[in-house]
Amino acid sequence: QDHVCSLPKVPFRGAPCSDAAGSQVPYAAIMKQVNSSLSGVLWDEVQKAPFYEYKDSVGQFHQVWFDDPHSISLKAAYVKSRGLRGIGMWNGNSLDYSREAEQQTQAMWQALTP
Repeated sequence: QDHVCSLPKVPFRGAPCSDAAGSQVPYAAIMKQVNSSLSGVLWDEVQKAPFYEYKDSVGQFHQVWFDDPHSISLKAAYVKSRGLRGIGMWNGNSLDYSREAEQQTQAMWQALTP
């Protein structure tokens, strides 16, 4: 189906379908790969998150989900609107801290405080 990517069932902490079947990719690699992907950036309205799709060198289909400044700002605004005590971020050291991505990385951190 279009835009449906199933994770293999890999038991992990009691969850039959989890991120244990996937892998983490540095943000710089995501930003480079999205431009040459099959789909370009797609948006999931339920998750409030961007993703893209690509095929690897052997023709296997993959889907990559990530956050960007827009998706993080929506999540941070939700936390604030509900009076919750904070927000967390997974692995900030996976951001691209190179000079070329300085503005985008700064925007990611600023998005945490709506």
